[in-house]
Amino acid sequence: MRGDLVIGIDSSTTATKAIAFDARGRIVAEGRAPVPLSNPHPGWFEQEVSDWTGALTKALKQLTKKIDAKRVAGLAISNQRESFAQFDAKGKALRPGTLWLDERAQKEVKDIVAELGAEAVHNISGKPADVTPCLYRCRWLSTHMPKVWAKTAKTAEVHGVLTHFLTGQWATSTASADPMGLLDVGAYDWSDVLLKAARLTREQLPRLHRPGEIMGEVTAEAAKLTGLKAGTPVIAGGGDGQCAGTGANTFLEGRAYVNLGTAAVSGSYGKHYAANRAFRTMMAVGEEGFSFETAIRTGTFLVNWMVERLFNVSPGKDPGIFKALETEAKASPIGAHGLVLVPYWSGVMTPYWDSAARGVIAGLSGNHSRGDVYRALLEGVALEQAMMTNQVADATTPITHFAAVGGGSRSDLWCQILADASARDVKRLETAEASALGAAMAAAKGAGWYKSVPQASAAMSGKPSKTFRPRKKDSARYQELLGVYSELWPKLSDWNQKLVDFSRSAQK
Repeated sequence: MRGDLVIGIDSSTTATKAIAFDARGRIVAEGRAPVPLSNPHPGWFEQEVSDWTGALTKALKQLTKKIDAKRVAGLAISNQRESFAQFDAKGKALRPGTLWLDERAQKEVKDIVAELGAEAVHNISGKPADVTPCLYRCRWLSTHMPKVWAKTAKTAEVHGVLTHFLTGQWATSTASADPMGLLDVGAYDWSDVLLKAARLTREQLPRLHRPGEIMGEVTAEAAKLTGLKAGTPVIAGGGDGQCAGTGANTFLEGRAYVNLGTAAVSGSYGKHYAANRAFRTMMAVGEEGFSFETAIRTGTFLVNWMVERLFNVSPGKDPGIFKALETEAKASPIGAHGLVLVPYWSGVMTPYWDSAARGVIAGLSGNHSRGDVYRALLEGVALEQAMMTNQVADATTPITHFAAVGGGSRSDLWCQILADASARDVKRLETAEASALGAAMAAAKGAGWYKSVPQASAAMSGKPSKTFRPRKKDSARYQELLGVYSELWPKLSDWNQKLVDFSRSAQK
């Protein structure tokens, strides 16, 4: 029989989820397993390759106990991006994989920029020079672990690793390989210039496929381990950010998704290549086109930090704390009685690209309350997103509304603040697993359910459950505040660097 389900696999930093969807994008069953994280040295973040494949195996085993594997028409992967590992000629991992969180290659960023030029790196890869892409860790590994590098027959990101595990083929999606920073994004192919800088050859990298293309089939060995049916098509998916965009149907004209998760990530779609420091250009999870992506590294992470570290409240012991804070913040006026928060607790990527940046709460006085500080947090993230989205729209295509997903999107107050601050509608989607759904949409195209990934996205993304519209008076007030906010960090950045230098000198 023809399969009536597809599987979207979401291999994130902390867990792997295997979710079966039907042709309307509804979740039928799922399995999940945690992935441990190692921090062996300051700034190093690693995971064992066996934990990537082990979590995939466990998640699929759980899933296939709940569904008949014969119903599965195909599967595709959404993965944590900029995380990769090295393998010998027999396919054995040479060392743990390094993650997107890893900061060890700071010097290598400067070295490669000095060799190629910052503009050339940006224009080829679509990404301003930054410690996150794998390009710079390749140089670090070749310099600091030359014996490992000399034995490296293949290097692959998480999508390529899991594809090899399932099919025995070294293959991956352009939309998963692209965040590594090694592709010529405009050409949809590996960049010889960037590969030379990384000290890699094409033979050391997986074969590239466009999202929605069949890369291989589940082997008998993988079928035995996972419960899948041997011969099940494995279809090219993409990085978790681009998959989330597909899951939220950013192919729709004027739409940008915003994922109010641990980080606040947003992206919009365009058919034509563009590069700008206000965003990262990623290959979209579709047959063609690009995702123009912004990132605030602290979204709900900052919410949890503030509750636990600043307010000294344990959400586990006091689950009503978030509702109480929302009520207090709602009672605070626009601008939180003169407070502005810049959410750079973990540095800033778009639009300033400063890993040394740190957060700011400006305007504090003895008259401020807990609700004011919490409102300033919600407003800070919303103002930052509004500022960046305006820059993306100016450089690419108009953005008229957001499709909101992620845990933070459940907050009516936060969604309304974002609508007012951005002067755009915010449409809440009840898409609990946007990244897995985006991968499932690619699988649905590869399985022949739909002619294209955008067609699958339109059919499977669902309708908004609630729309928040900008309120004229409040939005006008926020535009005034946005003018103040946009000028704040450029004036504070030099001061911030002096503090960082002072802190570092004290640690010596």
